[in-house]
Amino acid sequence: MTLLHIDSSARRADSTTRRLTAQVVTRLGGAALRRDLADALPQLTEAWVGANLTRADERDALQADVLALSDTLIAELQAADTVVIGVPMYNFGIPASLKAWIDLVARAGVTFRYSEAGPEGLLTGKRAILVIATGGTPVGSNVDFATGYMRHVLGFLGITDVTVIQADQMAMAPQKSLAQAEAQIAALAA
Repeated sequence: MTLLHIDSSARRADSTTRRLTAQVVTRLGGAALRRDLADALPQLTEAWVGANLTRADERDALQADVLALSDTLIAELQAADTVVIGVPMYNFGIPASLKAWIDLVARAGVTFRYSEAGPEGLLTGKRAILVIATGGTPVGSNVDFATGYMRHVLGFLGITDVTVIQADQMAMAPQKSLAQAEAQIAALAA
């Protein structure tokens, strides 16, 4: 099994999602490639969009260079059997660093395509495990804009086997929330 381990917490120390994603990776075993999104990814630019909209065989060297990081991130995702993503909830949604990663990997003709039937994800046969931590928002509540968004984006890319490990409402009951998440991790099958 090849694992892609993605952390998106801005906190390098004392991060609940970092601690729990590491536990998931240990539980599952296998070779893990780690991508730390606290090492800032660039936002999309006009040059990036233009390069992305240019057919691959028509891109010049500058356009290829603009897309190089995106190509690397996509290759990591394509190579993985299982993707473990730490998703701390910031202001009811995902961190900007994780949104930047999504923008760089969601590319028409590469990770999804448009067909007469609508969009079709090209990253099928993969599993994703989302480790979601919140301060006060219950996962799955009507103000949780992170969980549904991540499920939708992954499904759009073709990853429909999604498991959610939740450590929600950490500000209210940290021991209970961590115990709940750790029990979910212990129940994971490799």
